[in-house]
Amino acid sequence: MRATSFIILVFLFLGGCSQEAQNKFGRAVQNWTGTNGVLEVYAGDKLVKRFLKIDKLTTATATDGKEARPYRYGYGVLDENLNGVADANEKKVYFEFSDYSTSYIFYEDPKSSK
Repeated sequence: MRATSFIILVFLFLGGCSQEAQNKFGRAVQNWTGTNGVLEVYAGDKLVKRFLKIDKLTTATATDGKEARPYRYGYGVLDENLNGVADANEKKVYFEFSDYSTSYIFYEDPKSSK
């Protein structure tokens, strides 16, 4: 009974929040649970880099924290041989890319086991 009451209170609280507050809550939950994403970088139609096991991409912010910068960054396993598997010799690395010039696709790894 207590669990049901708690769940009802959470839904009532979220219903009263603004859309932005709901989005922030959703992102916080996603950041906590992870997504096991994949980032692919293309040069024209050719795949040139792939990063695996990415939990999130972050938009950089200005030093004063008020404006977004035109790049994103994250951490993921660099798939050096582009086989779609995080091999034992492939390491987790930091990466960043420009919003202006990088052709990329970010998606959840369909082979992940949640």
